[in-house]
Amino acid sequence: MSNDKPQGVYASYFASIVGEENAVCLWEKIELGQQKRIQQAIASGNPPSCIVYPRSQQQLAAVIATAHSNNWRVLPCGNSSKLNWGGLVKGIDIVVSTERLNQLIEHAVGDLTVTVEAGMKFSDLQALLAKSRQFLALDPTAPELATIGGIVATGDTGSLRQRYGSVRDQLLGITFVRADGQVAKAGGRVVKNVAGYDLMKLFSGSYGTLGFISQLTFRVYPLAEASGTVVLTGTAEAVSQAADILRGSALTPVQADLLSTKLVSSLGLGKGLGLIARFQSISESVKEQSNRVLEVGQKLGLDGAIYVDGDEASLWQRLQERIHYAATESVITCKIGVLPTAAVEILTQVELGLIHIGSGLGLLQLESKNQVLKVRDRTQAHRGFLTILEAPVAVKEQIDVWGYTENALLLMRQIKEQFDSKNILSPGRFVGGI
Repeated sequence: MSNDKPQGVYASYFASIVGEENAVCLWEKIELGQQKRIQQAIASGNPPSCIVYPRSQQQLAAVIATAHSNNWRVLPCGNSSKLNWGGLVKGIDIVVSTERLNQLIEHAVGDLTVTVEAGMKFSDLQALLAKSRQFLALDPTAPELATIGGIVATGDTGSLRQRYGSVRDQLLGITFVRADGQVAKAGGRVVKNVAGYDLMKLFSGSYGTLGFISQLTFRVYPLAEASGTVVLTGTAEAVSQAADILRGSALTPVQADLLSTKLVSSLGLGKGLGLIARFQSISESVKEQSNRVLEVGQKLGLDGAIYVDGDEASLWQRLQERIHYAATESVITCKIGVLPTAAVEILTQVELGLIHIGSGLGLLQLESKNQVLKVRDRTQAHRGFLTILEAPVAVKEQIDVWGYTENALLLMRQIKEQFDSKNILSPGRFVGGI
């Protein structure tokens, strides 16, 4: 169903639920930048009628229940920083944002857990945790803008996955609104809770297609005393050897990535491919481990440097900005997953890319649809995958965004049917048009 009703019809329904002024924003009154982000997420056709901003879980549930009873299609979002990831959604009637569901529910400092509403910004949560010298071990895209719910919905972990695992590894509990407006929970607020079906894993990376995340509980970690980063640069063969040695060693980097030639040069780190490894622990351990990586590089003929304090923070910030933000709107940003041993081969064929040495996951910036298909073929030859995150709408309309070739599509469709039988949540955004 598409929004062929007058916009005011939708707005009047939801205004009675969310009540206050500015909690329902008609399409023509939405700020232009926000309009553009929404248009990048939807297939060609009518834009949604409005954005609804519930302020409580009860309001959110009532909004979704109303949409369900009217068969209105909903695009869930947080702060829209990753709204244009994944497939194009079809026939959206309304956008519902968790931006105003942004409260801290509980921070159990001694238990190393935190529970927050889904619309809290990642940067705000980290600032709260830092007061107790703790942090959430994720390294997402657009950390200043991204909401906690959006990070979970897109499974956006980043380089810290090397030490702390994925989003789903750090989730302890989840509360969500089902497609019919009912509130459901899984997990709990303690680290050892193992009861119930593991919905945390199901919802992580589900792109808003199974339910509307409203609250989340995470494990958190103490901030380290010291931090240091080593960068090695040089020939592909030597960097590949260094990565193999690091993977097989007793060293414990919290982040460790392989960098493409253009990424290395654009950051002013030297020439050739790069390997960047970050250590965080007590000061003596950081120095010892950093020096050992430097020695490995020297034996292989690689150039090396150690970054600490402000230089280190600046390096990681610049790296984040360079790999996540495309220089032009035509650039296609892709998520890649390959065997770690194949990472160097892939990086030699692209201009801008980063792949984690432990998981083989990473990000590439590609120039054209043909290059996407070429790199995807090479990736699949190594039993990997290449998924388009961001691309012009025209590109996403011409190419399978997900490139999924495994055999679980029927199972995924059955799960979607079980959670959202009317197909009103983010229709078309996930694998196989789910």
